[in-house]
Amino acid sequence: QPQVDLRTKELIGLEALIRWIDPIQGIISPLTFIPLAEETGMIGKIGDWVIRKACEENKRLQKLGFPAVKVAVNVSAYQFRHGDHLCEVITDSLDSTGLKSEHLSVELTESILIEDVEETISQLNRLKALGITLAVDDFGTGYSSLSYLKRFPIDILKIDQSFIRDILDDANDEAIVNAIIGMGRSLGLTVLAEGVETTAHRDYLIEQACHFAQGYLYSKPKPADELLACWQAGSLLL
Repeated sequence: QPQVDLRTKELIGLEALIRWIDPIQGIISPLTFIPLAEETGMIGKIGDWVIRKACEENKRLQKLGFPAVKVAVNVSAYQFRHGDHLCEVITDSLDSTGLKSEHLSVELTESILIEDVEETISQLNRLKALGITLAVDDFGTGYSSLSYLKRFPIDILKIDQSFIRDILDDANDEAIVNAIIGMGRSLGLTVLAEGVETTAHRDYLIEQACHFAQGYLYSKPKPADELLACWQAGSLLL
């Protein structure tokens, strides 16, 4: 799914979203199979595959003329707790595909980050040393430990779509979104809003000086080749 600069409308990144494509049932949501993967212990192998595949697809798209932008992947608590292995997988994926480290972003949820703060900081620094971008996903839905946020070497705060959905009608959502944008900018972080579906959402976020956005207004998640075709046809972004 494309990520866009709200001000310039420029494509600045992609988020790689896993889907299970079953020959009979069709596309199965990760909400269905990821919890099962976590229960069975397969989440580590799936997570490794996602990183490799995302790097591979991003590099392939670049070779076909798609803009050289970041691809973001979600990392599970299991992967993050096995930090040495995670760093190895990322390094191997970048080396084997030839993708530049600046074109990979790793997304982590708040709940993962505050489990063991000192260990988290150490692990984040190891990841940061690889040259990749670090993002906090679904910000505002978890613990939001602001006292630790300034200590984490992160680059991007992603506002959860649950706050964006009713931002024009719910004063509480409006207050939360404005606070996250203001705080992120004050800390020198980039703020990205998820779930942007209407021009009214977009205009409000621009007015509040949010940096980036992703959502159905710009594009639904698409297979890589379909995304490339839309880009070539000039029909990808509004």
